[in-house]
Amino acid sequence: MRPEAVALRPVEERDLALLRTWRNDTERQGEYGDFLATSRRNDRSRSRWEEDGLLAETRGTLVVTLDAEPVGEVQWHAVAYGPGNGVHALNIGICLDRAIRGRGVGCEAQRLLAAYLFAHSPVHRVEASADVDNIAEQRALEKAGYTREGVIRGAQFRRGTWHDMVAYGRLRTDPPAGS
Repeated sequence: MRPEAVALRPVEERDLALLRTWRNDTERQGEYGDFLATSRRNDRSRSRWEEDGLLAETRGTLVVTLDAEPVGEVQWHAVAYGPGNGVHALNIGICLDRAIRGRGVGCEAQRLLAAYLFAHSPVHRVEASADVDNIAEQRALEKAGYTREGVIRGAQFRRGTWHDMVAYGRLRTDPPAGS
């Protein structure tokens, strides 16, 4: 797999139906992304896309492509660490087609997303979490330059039970991934 074949691009209008399909496909989301009814709420992607192209500083979505073909999405949202502006981090998430998982696409997409967020916002911290049993995602985050910070007990309710998560962070001042 050629890492240069992985890219992120803004959501285009033609992608909105695809995003809706992806978000409602439990097979595609896999065991760590299936939130059952919570993910099937009223999809506001169209109204948000019309408002800001799904590219606001505190929340957004980009399409992950492999050889220019859409294969997934990355998202971010602000997480407050105090009152006022400038005291938030951006928490990221990713969902990829099952067929391309395990080929380095997720690692590269999450590395590219951190670079994008640092280039397009004043945020100092980008963070992510992975289920304690999701070893593949933990490895992808580490290879993408995120630092394992600890376990967050009972942080995520999914498939009817509470799950522990492993927290990861990347600071603007961290060295580039792979250096």
